Amino acid sequence: MTQRDTDFSPENCLFGLLWSLLLPCFCLCLVLTGLLFLMVVGIRAWLQSNKKSRQAQDGRPAVAFFHPYCNAGGGGERVLWCAIRALQNRYQDVDFVIYTGDQGVTDEQIVDGARRRFNIRLPRPVRFVFLKHRLLVEASLYPHFTLLGQSIGSLFLGWEALTTFTPDLYIDSMGYAFTLPVFRYLGGCRVGSYVHYPTISTDMLNLVRERNPRFNNADYITNNPLLSAVKVIYYCAFALLYGLAGSCSDVVMVNSTWTLGHILALWRAPNRTSVVYPPCDVQAFLDVPLDEEEEQKGERKCHSLVSVAQFRPEKDHQLQIRAFRKLLDKKGAEPGGRESVKLMLIGGCRNQEDEDRVLMLRGLCQELGVADRVEFKLNIPFEDLKKELVEATIGLHTMWNEHFGIGVVECMAAGTVILAHKSGGPKLDIVVPHDGGATGFLADDEDSYAEAMERILNLTASARLDIRRRARQSVTRFSDHEFEASFLAAVEPLMGTLER
Repeated sequence: MTQRDTDFSPENCLFGLLWSLLLPCFCLCLVLTGLLFLMVVGIRAWLQSNKKSRQAQDGRPAVAFFHPYCNAGGGGERVLWCAIRALQNRYQDVDFVIYTGDQGVTDEQIVDGARRRFNIRLPRPVRFVFLKHRLLVEASLYPHFTLLGQSIGSLFLGWEALTTFTPDLYIDSMGYAFTLPVFRYLGGCRVGSYVHYPTISTDMLNLVRERNPRFNNADYITNNPLLSAVKVIYYCAFALLYGLAGSCSDVVMVNSTWTLGHILALWRAPNRTSVVYPPCDVQAFLDVPLDEEEEQKGERKCHSLVSVAQFRPEKDHQLQIRAFRKLLDKKGAEPGGRESVKLMLIGGCRNQEDEDRVLMLRGLCQELGVADRVEFKLNIPFEDLKKELVEATIGLHTMWNEHFGIGVVECMAAGTVILAHKSGGPKLDIVVPHDGGATGFLADDEDSYAEAMERILNLTASARLDIRRRARQSVTRFSDHEFEASFLAAVEPLMGTLER
Protein backbone atom coordinates (compact mmCIF):
# COMPACT_ATOMS: atom_id res chain seq x y z
CA MET A 1 0.00 0.00 0.00
CA THR A 2 1.39 3.39 -0.98
CA GLN A 3 1.67 6.42 1.31
CA ARG A 4 -1.09 8.09 -0.70
CA ASP A 5 -3.43 5.16 -0.05
CA THR A 6 -2.63 5.32 3.70
CA ASP A 7 -3.52 9.00 3.84
CA PHE A 8 -6.98 8.23 2.45
CA SER A 9 -7.71 5.25 4.67
CA PRO A 10 -11.13 5.15 6.38
CA GLU A 11 -9.54 5.71 9.80
CA ASN A 12 -7.77 8.89 8.70
CA CYS A 13 -10.84 10.19 6.90
CA LEU A 14 -12.97 9.68 10.00
CA PHE A 15 -10.38 11.38 12.21
CA GLY A 16 -10.18 14.31 9.81
CA LEU A 17 -13.95 14.69 9.76
CA LEU A 18 -14.20 14.65 13.55
CA TRP A 19 -11.35 17.15 13.85
CA SER A 20 -12.97 19.49 11.34
CA LEU A 21 -16.18 19.39 13.38
CA LEU A 22 -14.75 19.49 16.89
CA LEU A 23 -12.17 22.20 16.40
CA PRO A 24 -14.70 24.91 15.45
CA CYS A 25 -16.97 23.79 18.31
CA PHE A 26 -14.08 23.97 20.75
CA CYS A 27 -13.11 27.42 19.53
CA LEU A 28 -16.73 28.57 19.73
CA CYS A 29 -16.96 27.29 23.33
CA LEU A 30 -13.81 29.20 24.24
CA VAL A 31 -15.16 32.39 22.70
CA LEU A 32 -18.55 32.04 24.42
CA THR A 33 -16.89 31.25 27.75
CA GLY A 34 -14.71 34.32 27.39
CA LEU A 35 -17.70 36.50 26.53
CA LEU A 36 -19.65 35.08 29.50
CA PHE A 37 -16.72 35.79 31.81
CA LEU A 38 -16.41 39.35 30.54
CA MET A 39 -20.16 39.87 30.93
CA VAL A 40 -20.08 38.62 34.53
CA VAL A 41 -17.08 40.82 35.32
CA GLY A 42 -18.81 43.81 33.71
CA ILE A 43 -22.07 43.24 35.60
CA ARG A 44 -20.21 42.79 38.86
CA ALA A 45 -18.22 45.99 38.29
CA TRP A 46 -21.42 47.90 37.50
CA LEU A 47 -23.15 46.61 40.64
CA GLN A 48 -20.09 47.34 42.77
CA SER A 49 -20.12 50.88 41.43
CA ASN A 50 -23.78 51.22 42.42
CA LYS A 51 -22.99 49.89 45.87
CA LYS A 52 -20.12 52.32 46.38
CA SER A 53 -22.33 55.21 45.31
CA ARG A 54 -24.99 54.13 47.79
CA GLN A 55 -22.40 53.74 50.57
CA ALA A 56 -21.01 57.21 49.86
CA GLN A 57 -24.50 58.68 50.03
CA ASP A 58 -25.74 56.78 53.10
CA GLY A 59 -22.44 56.54 54.93
CA ARG A 60 -23.49 53.20 56.46
CA PRO A 61 -23.44 49.56 55.39
CA ALA A 62 -26.70 47.83 54.52
CA VAL A 63 -28.02 44.37 55.30
CA ALA A 64 -30.85 43.14 53.08
CA PHE A 65 -33.35 40.33 53.73
CA PHE A 66 -35.02 38.59 50.80
CA HIS A 67 -38.59 37.90 51.92
CA PRO A 68 -41.13 38.37 49.07
CA TYR A 69 -44.07 37.61 51.40
CA CYS A 70 -43.05 39.70 54.40
CA ASN A 71 -46.62 40.94 54.91
CA ALA A 72 -47.93 37.42 55.51
CA GLY A 73 -48.67 36.10 58.96
CA GLY A 74 -46.75 32.82 59.16
CA GLY A 75 -43.89 31.53 61.24
CA GLY A 76 -41.35 32.53 58.61
CA GLU A 77 -42.43 36.14 58.91
CA ARG A 78 -42.06 36.00 62.69
CA VAL A 79 -38.46 34.85 62.19
CA LEU A 80 -37.86 37.79 59.84
CA TRP A 81 -39.18 40.45 62.21
CA CYS A 82 -37.48 39.02 65.30
CA ALA A 83 -34.18 38.79 63.40
CA ILE A 84 -34.39 42.42 62.27
CA ARG A 85 -35.32 43.58 65.77
CA ALA A 86 -32.33 41.74 67.25
CA LEU A 87 -29.94 43.15 64.65
CA GLN A 88 -31.24 46.71 65.02
CA ASN A 89 -30.76 46.54 68.78
CA ARG A 90 -27.21 45.21 68.43
CA TYR A 91 -25.99 47.20 65.40
CA GLN A 92 -27.03 50.83 65.62
CA ASP A 93 -24.87 51.95 62.69
CA VAL A 94 -26.25 49.55 60.05
CA ASP A 95 -29.22 50.03 57.75
CA PHE A 96 -31.65 47.16 57.21
CA VAL A 97 -33.62 46.51 54.04
CA ILE A 98 -36.37 44.04 53.12
CA TYR A 99 -37.01 42.92 49.56
CA THR A 100 -40.76 42.29 49.35
CA GLY A 101 -43.20 41.52 46.58
CA ASP A 102 -46.19 42.86 48.47
CA GLN A 103 -48.05 45.47 46.47
CA GLY A 104 -50.76 47.93 47.45
CA VAL A 105 -49.39 48.43 50.96
CA THR A 106 -47.10 51.04 52.51
CA ASP A 107 -44.06 50.64 54.72
CA GLU A 108 -46.08 51.70 57.73
CA GLN A 109 -48.86 49.20 57.02
CA ILE A 110 -46.41 46.30 56.80
CA VAL A 111 -44.67 47.25 60.05
CA ASP A 112 -48.01 47.77 61.76
CA GLY A 113 -49.13 44.35 60.54
CA ALA A 114 -46.07 42.77 62.17
CA ARG A 115 -46.93 44.53 65.43
CA ARG A 116 -50.55 43.37 65.37
CA ARG A 117 -49.89 39.77 64.31
CA PHE A 118 -46.71 39.02 66.24
CA ASN A 119 -46.56 41.65 68.96
CA ILE A 120 -43.19 42.79 67.54
CA ARG A 121 -42.11 46.44 67.54
CA LEU A 122 -38.96 47.52 65.70
CA PRO A 123 -36.69 50.02 67.47
CA ARG A 124 -36.30 52.08 64.29
CA PRO A 125 -37.62 52.17 60.70
CA VAL A 126 -36.62 49.60 58.10
CA ARG A 127 -36.43 50.26 54.37
CA PHE A 128 -38.55 48.27 51.91
CA VAL A 129 -37.70 47.51 48.29
CA PHE A 130 -40.95 46.62 46.53
CA LEU A 131 -40.39 44.02 43.80
CA LYS A 132 -42.74 44.03 40.83
CA HIS A 133 -42.37 40.46 39.61
CA ARG A 134 -43.25 38.27 42.60
CA LEU A 135 -45.55 36.35 40.28
CA LEU A 136 -42.42 34.59 39.02
CA VAL A 137 -42.17 32.60 42.26
CA GLU A 138 -45.88 31.78 42.56
CA ALA A 139 -46.52 28.03 42.40
CA SER A 140 -49.69 28.62 40.39
CA LEU A 141 -47.58 29.85 37.46
CA TYR A 142 -45.96 26.42 37.11
CA PRO A 143 -48.54 23.61 37.05
CA HIS A 144 -45.74 21.22 36.03
CA PHE A 145 -42.08 21.19 37.10
CA THR A 146 -43.08 23.54 39.89
CA LEU A 147 -39.82 23.33 41.87
CA LEU A 148 -37.71 24.12 38.81
CA GLY A 149 -40.06 26.85 37.63
CA GLN A 150 -40.14 28.63 40.99
CA SER A 151 -36.35 28.34 41.34
CA ILE A 152 -35.74 29.84 37.90
CA GLY A 153 -38.32 32.50 38.73
CA SER A 154 -36.44 33.30 41.93
CA LEU A 155 -33.29 33.93 39.86
CA PHE A 156 -35.09 36.68 37.95
CA LEU A 157 -36.73 38.06 41.07
CA GLY A 158 -33.35 38.04 42.81
CA TRP A 159 -31.85 39.88 39.84
CA GLU A 160 -34.57 42.54 40.11
CA ALA A 161 -33.79 42.90 43.82
CA LEU A 162 -30.04 43.10 43.29
CA THR A 163 -30.22 45.69 40.52
CA THR A 164 -32.69 47.81 42.48
CA PHE A 165 -30.61 47.84 45.64
CA THR A 166 -27.16 46.28 46.07
CA PRO A 167 -26.49 45.53 49.76
CA ASP A 168 -23.26 44.74 51.58
CA LEU A 169 -24.75 41.64 53.19
CA TYR A 170 -27.60 39.54 51.82
CA ILE A 171 -29.71 37.11 53.86
CA ASP A 172 -32.28 34.84 52.27
CA SER A 173 -34.89 34.33 54.99
CA MET A 174 -37.52 32.52 52.93
CA GLY A 175 -35.78 29.59 51.29
CA TYR A 176 -34.93 30.88 47.79
CA ALA A 177 -31.50 29.27 47.63
CA PHE A 178 -30.99 30.00 43.93
CA THR A 179 -30.72 33.72 44.73
CA LEU A 180 -27.58 33.09 46.81
CA PRO A 181 -25.12 32.71 43.86
CA VAL A 182 -26.70 35.75 42.17
CA PHE A 183 -25.90 38.02 45.12
CA ARG A 184 -22.55 36.40 45.89
CA TYR A 185 -20.99 36.21 42.43
CA LEU A 186 -22.74 39.05 40.60
CA GLY A 187 -23.37 41.40 43.50
CA GLY A 188 -20.12 40.72 45.35
CA CYS A 189 -22.08 40.40 48.62
CA ARG A 190 -21.47 38.21 51.61
CA VAL A 191 -24.50 35.93 51.85
CA GLY A 192 -26.32 34.04 54.57
CA SER A 193 -29.49 31.99 54.71
CA TYR A 194 -32.11 30.89 57.20
CA VAL A 195 -33.70 27.67 55.98
CA HIS A 196 -37.19 26.87 57.17
CA TYR A 197 -37.72 23.92 54.87
CA PRO A 198 -35.48 22.36 52.21
CA THR A 199 -36.93 22.91 48.74
CA ILE A 200 -36.32 19.23 48.08
CA SER A 201 -35.47 16.40 50.46
CA THR A 202 -34.68 12.71 50.50
CA ASP A 203 -38.16 12.17 51.94
CA MET A 204 -39.67 13.66 48.77
CA LEU A 205 -37.50 11.38 46.63
CA ASN A 206 -38.61 8.37 48.64
CA LEU A 207 -42.27 9.31 48.18
CA VAL A 208 -41.84 9.28 44.41
CA ARG A 209 -39.82 6.06 44.43
CA GLU A 210 -42.50 4.39 46.55
CA ARG A 211 -45.22 5.91 44.34
CA ASN A 212 -46.93 7.37 47.39
CA PRO A 213 -49.59 10.01 46.56
CA ARG A 214 -49.23 13.34 48.38
CA PHE A 215 -50.12 16.96 47.71
CA ASN A 216 -46.93 17.25 45.61
CA ASN A 217 -47.14 13.82 43.97
CA ALA A 218 -50.26 13.52 41.78
CA ASP A 219 -52.19 10.28 41.35
CA TYR A 220 -51.53 10.08 37.61
CA ILE A 221 -47.78 9.98 38.39
CA THR A 222 -48.00 7.46 41.22
CA ASN A 223 -50.06 5.17 38.97
CA ASN A 224 -47.49 5.23 36.15
CA PRO A 225 -44.08 3.55 36.70
CA LEU A 226 -42.50 5.43 33.78
CA LEU A 227 -43.63 8.85 34.96
CA SER A 228 -42.49 8.01 38.49
CA ALA A 229 -39.04 7.07 37.16
CA VAL A 230 -38.83 10.31 35.17
CA LYS A 231 -39.82 12.31 38.26
CA VAL A 232 -37.14 10.59 40.34
CA ILE A 233 -34.51 11.60 37.75
CA TYR A 234 -35.90 15.15 37.72
CA TYR A 235 -35.78 15.34 41.53
CA CYS A 236 -32.23 13.97 41.67
CA ALA A 237 -31.03 16.52 39.11
CA PHE A 238 -32.81 19.32 40.93
CA ALA A 239 -31.36 18.20 44.27
CA LEU A 240 -27.86 18.49 42.76
CA LEU A 241 -28.52 22.05 41.56
CA TYR A 242 -30.14 22.98 44.86
CA GLY A 243 -27.10 21.73 46.75
CA LEU A 244 -24.72 23.73 44.55
CA ALA A 245 -26.76 26.91 45.04
CA GLY A 246 -27.04 26.45 48.79
CA SER A 247 -23.34 25.76 49.20
CA CYS A 248 -22.69 29.39 48.19
CA SER A 249 -23.94 30.57 51.57
CA ASP A 250 -21.27 31.84 53.98
CA VAL A 251 -23.51 31.13 56.98
CA VAL A 252 -26.38 28.66 57.07
CA MET A 253 -29.01 28.63 59.81
CA VAL A 254 -31.68 25.93 59.99
CA ASN A 255 -34.75 25.85 62.19
CA SER A 256 -34.79 22.25 63.45
CA THR A 257 -32.98 18.95 63.76
CA TRP A 258 -35.01 17.56 60.87
CA THR A 259 -34.07 20.44 58.55
CA LEU A 260 -30.43 20.19 59.67
CA GLY A 261 -30.16 16.58 58.54
CA HIS A 262 -31.50 17.32 55.06
CA ILE A 263 -29.48 20.51 54.54
CA LEU A 264 -26.25 18.80 55.59
CA ALA A 265 -26.97 16.01 53.10
CA LEU A 266 -27.73 18.45 50.25
CA TRP A 267 -25.54 21.52 50.86
CA ARG A 268 -22.59 19.71 52.47
CA ALA A 269 -21.43 22.67 54.55
CA PRO A 270 -21.29 21.32 58.13
CA ASN A 271 -18.77 23.90 59.38
CA ARG A 272 -21.05 26.77 58.31
CA THR A 273 -24.38 25.30 59.44
CA SER A 274 -26.08 25.60 62.81
CA VAL A 275 -29.53 25.08 64.31
CA VAL A 276 -31.30 28.30 65.33
CA TYR A 277 -34.76 27.47 66.64
CA PRO A 278 -37.35 30.00 65.42
CA PRO A 279 -38.76 32.52 67.90
CA CYS A 280 -42.06 31.78 69.56
CA ASP A 281 -43.81 34.39 71.67
CA VAL A 282 -44.24 31.95 74.53
CA GLN A 283 -44.16 34.57 77.28
CA ALA A 284 -47.38 36.16 76.09
CA PHE A 285 -49.09 32.81 76.66
CA LEU A 286 -47.19 31.81 79.79
CA ASP A 287 -48.55 34.89 81.57
CA VAL A 288 -51.97 33.19 81.80
CA PRO A 289 -52.26 31.15 85.04
CA LEU A 290 -52.66 27.53 84.03
CA ASP A 291 -54.57 26.37 87.11
CA GLU A 292 -57.27 29.01 86.66
CA GLU A 293 -57.48 28.10 82.99
CA GLU A 294 -58.08 24.45 83.77
CA GLU A 295 -60.81 25.24 86.29
CA GLN A 296 -62.62 27.36 83.72
CA LYS A 297 -62.36 24.64 81.09
CA GLY A 298 -63.74 22.09 83.51
CA GLU A 299 -66.97 24.10 83.66
CA ARG A 300 -67.17 24.60 79.92
CA LYS A 301 -69.74 22.59 77.98
CA CYS A 302 -67.91 22.91 74.66
CA HIS A 303 -64.27 21.95 74.07
CA SER A 304 -62.45 23.86 71.33
CA LEU A 305 -59.92 22.20 69.01
CA VAL A 306 -57.75 24.92 67.47
CA SER A 307 -55.42 24.71 64.46
CA VAL A 308 -52.93 27.53 63.78
CA ALA A 309 -51.41 27.31 60.30
CA GLN A 310 -51.30 29.19 57.02
CA PHE A 311 -53.76 27.87 54.47
CA ARG A 312 -51.18 26.14 52.31
CA PRO A 313 -51.65 22.65 50.81
CA GLU A 314 -48.86 21.05 52.85
CA LYS A 315 -50.57 22.05 56.11
CA ASP A 316 -53.19 19.38 55.28
CA HIS A 317 -56.28 21.04 56.74
CA GLN A 318 -58.33 18.36 54.98
CA LEU A 319 -56.89 15.77 57.36
CA GLN A 320 -57.99 17.89 60.32
CA ILE A 321 -61.54 18.20 59.01
CA ARG A 322 -61.86 14.50 58.12
CA ALA A 323 -60.45 13.40 61.49
CA PHE A 324 -62.81 15.81 63.23
CA ARG A 325 -65.70 14.24 61.32
CA LYS A 326 -64.72 10.85 62.74
CA LEU A 327 -64.56 12.34 66.23
CA LEU A 328 -68.08 13.73 65.79
CA ASP A 329 -69.25 10.31 64.65
CA LYS A 330 -67.90 8.86 67.90
CA LYS A 331 -69.46 11.67 69.93
CA GLY A 332 -72.81 11.36 68.17
CA ALA A 333 -73.86 8.45 70.35
CA GLU A 334 -73.45 10.54 73.51
CA PRO A 335 -76.12 12.96 74.77
CA GLY A 336 -75.10 16.39 73.53
CA GLY A 337 -71.85 14.88 72.27
CA ARG A 338 -71.78 16.68 68.92
CA GLU A 339 -72.34 20.05 70.56
CA SER A 340 -69.56 19.40 73.09
CA VAL A 341 -66.74 19.99 70.56
CA LYS A 342 -65.91 22.48 67.83
CA LEU A 343 -63.00 22.87 65.41
CA MET A 344 -61.46 26.30 64.79
CA LEU A 345 -59.09 26.80 61.86
CA ILE A 346 -56.94 29.92 62.32
CA GLY A 347 -54.42 30.99 59.71
CA GLY A 348 -53.17 33.49 57.17
CA CYS A 349 -53.85 33.73 53.44
CA ARG A 350 -50.92 34.90 51.34
CA ASN A 351 -52.71 35.23 48.01
CA GLN A 352 -55.78 34.33 45.96
CA GLU A 353 -54.68 30.71 45.75
CA ASP A 354 -54.81 30.42 49.56
CA GLU A 355 -58.22 32.13 49.65
CA ASP A 356 -59.51 29.66 47.06
CA ARG A 357 -58.20 26.85 49.26
CA VAL A 358 -60.24 28.17 52.18
CA LEU A 359 -63.35 28.09 49.98
CA MET A 360 -62.54 24.49 49.09
CA LEU A 361 -62.17 23.61 52.78
CA ARG A 362 -65.51 25.25 53.57
CA GLY A 363 -67.03 23.14 50.82
CA LEU A 364 -65.48 20.01 52.33
CA CYS A 365 -67.07 20.87 55.68
CA GLN A 366 -70.45 21.14 53.98
CA GLU A 367 -69.89 17.86 52.16
CA LEU A 368 -68.98 16.02 55.37
CA GLY A 369 -71.80 17.60 57.34
CA VAL A 370 -69.58 19.35 59.90
CA ALA A 371 -69.93 22.97 58.78
CA ASP A 372 -71.96 23.85 61.89
CA ARG A 373 -69.06 22.72 64.12
CA VAL A 374 -66.14 24.24 62.16
CA GLU A 375 -65.17 27.91 62.23
CA PHE A 376 -62.58 29.72 60.08
CA LYS A 377 -60.66 32.77 61.29
CA LEU A 378 -58.33 34.40 58.76
CA ASN A 379 -55.46 36.85 59.32
CA ILE A 380 -56.55 37.67 62.85
CA PRO A 381 -54.55 39.99 65.18
CA PHE A 382 -52.22 38.50 67.76
CA GLU A 383 -54.49 39.33 70.69
CA ASP A 384 -57.37 37.43 69.07
CA LEU A 385 -55.06 34.48 68.38
CA LYS A 386 -53.92 34.48 71.99
CA LYS A 387 -57.52 34.52 73.24
CA GLU A 388 -58.55 31.56 71.07
CA LEU A 389 -55.53 29.47 72.07
CA VAL A 390 -55.88 30.20 75.77
CA GLU A 391 -59.51 29.08 75.65
CA ALA A 392 -58.82 25.92 73.60
CA THR A 393 -58.57 22.39 74.96
CA ILE A 394 -56.65 20.78 72.07
CA GLY A 395 -54.08 22.31 69.74
CA LEU A 396 -54.15 20.58 66.34
CA HIS A 397 -51.34 20.20 63.80
CA THR A 398 -51.35 17.89 60.75
CA MET A 399 -48.46 18.80 58.44
CA TRP A 400 -46.32 15.84 57.39
CA ASN A 401 -42.61 16.55 57.98
CA GLU A 402 -43.23 20.04 59.33
CA HIS A 403 -39.82 21.68 59.37
CA PHE A 404 -40.34 23.03 62.89
CA GLY A 405 -43.81 24.07 64.03
CA ILE A 406 -44.15 27.50 65.65
CA GLY A 407 -47.89 26.96 65.89
CA VAL A 408 -47.22 23.76 67.85
CA VAL A 409 -45.07 25.63 70.36
CA GLU A 410 -47.64 28.42 70.73
CA CYS A 411 -50.37 25.88 71.40
CA MET A 412 -48.28 24.21 74.11
CA ALA A 413 -47.36 27.55 75.70
CA ALA A 414 -51.01 28.61 75.72
CA GLY A 415 -51.92 25.53 77.75
CA THR A 416 -53.61 23.39 75.13
CA VAL A 417 -52.91 19.68 74.88
CA ILE A 418 -51.08 19.46 71.57
CA LEU A 419 -51.90 16.81 68.97
CA ALA A 420 -49.27 17.03 66.22
CA HIS A 421 -48.12 15.00 63.23
CA LYS A 422 -45.75 12.18 64.05
CA SER A 423 -42.90 13.46 61.87
CA GLY A 424 -40.44 16.32 61.35
CA GLY A 425 -39.84 19.03 63.94
CA PRO A 426 -42.80 18.24 66.22
CA LYS A 427 -41.62 14.66 66.64
CA LEU A 428 -37.87 15.36 66.93
CA ASP A 429 -37.70 18.72 68.72
CA ILE A 430 -40.98 19.83 70.26
CA VAL A 431 -43.44 17.16 71.42
CA VAL A 432 -40.78 15.24 73.31
CA PRO A 433 -40.81 13.98 76.93
CA HIS A 434 -39.98 16.49 79.65
CA ASP A 435 -39.20 15.64 83.27
CA GLY A 436 -40.04 12.04 82.53
CA GLY A 437 -43.55 12.68 81.26
CA ALA A 438 -45.47 13.37 78.03
CA THR A 439 -45.88 16.90 76.69
CA GLY A 440 -48.50 16.06 74.06
CA PHE A 441 -49.70 13.49 71.54
CA LEU A 442 -48.67 12.46 68.00
CA ALA A 443 -50.69 10.92 65.16
CA ASP A 444 -50.32 10.32 61.42
CA ASP A 445 -53.71 9.48 59.83
CA GLU A 446 -57.43 10.14 60.21
CA ASP A 447 -58.07 7.23 62.55
CA SER A 448 -55.12 7.91 64.86
CA TYR A 449 -56.01 11.61 65.03
CA ALA A 450 -59.65 10.89 65.86
CA GLU A 451 -58.61 8.36 68.51
CA ALA A 452 -56.12 10.79 70.07
CA MET A 453 -58.72 13.58 70.13
CA GLU A 454 -61.15 11.30 71.92
CA ARG A 455 -58.47 10.14 74.34
CA ILE A 456 -57.50 13.72 75.26
CA LEU A 457 -61.10 14.75 75.81
CA ASN A 458 -61.66 11.71 78.03
CA LEU A 459 -58.69 12.50 80.27
CA THR A 460 -59.40 13.80 83.71
CA ALA A 461 -58.82 17.50 84.31
CA SER A 462 -55.89 16.57 86.57
CA ALA A 463 -54.23 14.42 83.89
CA ARG A 464 -54.59 17.16 81.27
CA LEU A 465 -53.18 19.68 83.71
CA ASP A 466 -50.04 17.59 84.26
CA ILE A 467 -49.44 17.40 80.50
CA ARG A 468 -49.98 21.15 80.13
CA ARG A 469 -47.55 21.97 82.91
CA ARG A 470 -44.78 19.85 81.41
CA ALA A 471 -45.46 21.25 77.95
CA ARG A 472 -45.20 24.82 79.17
CA GLN A 473 -41.95 24.15 80.99
CA SER A 474 -40.45 22.52 77.88
CA VAL A 475 -41.16 25.36 75.41
CA THR A 476 -39.20 28.07 77.20
CA ARG A 477 -36.21 27.00 75.06
CA PHE A 478 -38.06 28.39 72.02
CA SER A 479 -38.53 31.93 73.36
CA ASP A 480 -37.72 35.16 71.51
CA HIS A 481 -34.77 35.70 73.84
CA GLU A 482 -33.23 32.31 73.00
CA PHE A 483 -33.71 32.91 69.28
CA GLU A 484 -32.09 36.34 69.36
CA ALA A 485 -29.05 35.04 71.22
CA SER A 486 -28.59 32.12 68.80
CA PHE A 487 -29.26 34.22 65.70
CA LEU A 488 -26.82 36.97 66.65
CA ALA A 489 -24.12 34.40 67.43
CA ALA A 490 -24.65 32.73 64.04
CA VAL A 491 -24.49 35.95 61.96
CA GLU A 492 -21.62 37.52 63.92
CA PRO A 493 -19.01 36.32 61.36
CA LEU A 494 -20.98 38.01 58.59
CA MET A 495 -21.69 41.23 60.48
CA GLY A 496 -18.01 41.47 61.37
CA THR A 497 -17.15 41.87 57.66
CA LEU A 498 -19.14 45.09 57.31
CA GLU A 499 -17.13 48.27 57.06
CA ARG A 500 -18.51 50.83 59.50
